[in-house]
Amino acid sequence: MGEMSSRGGVRVRRVYEPPEPADGARVLVDRLWPRGLAKADARLSEWCKDVAPSTELRRWYGHRAERFEGFVARYREELAGEAAQRALERLRGLAREGPLTLLTATKEVPASHAAVLAEELGEG
Repeated sequence: MGEMSSRGGVRVRRVYEPPEPADGARVLVDRLWPRGLAKADARLSEWCKDVAPSTELRRWYGHRAERFEGFVARYREELAGEAAQRALERLRGLAREGPLTLLTATKEVPASHAAVLAEELGEG
């Protein structure tokens, strides 16, 4: 079993890991399609770009540990936007229906936007 974290009925996994029956709805939450991954292999329920961090924020963060707190604060600000709020509502609906797995290409899952998103959904 690879890197995974779980918040209530919402879990976070790398999109490159093989799908598992326990995944439930599998939603890619990255803005860019994962390098080298065939669409068929991803077995996605949907691709939700509107909850991904902006390109500017992603570049600024660059997965530097010392910037994680600043990244979380800025990302939560972005999630307050209209398109992100609509997308969050959609994800909350999926989480109410059954297991929801947020997928990201990121290697550092615990320090990713997907982990922040799972927390956000768990609070909602």
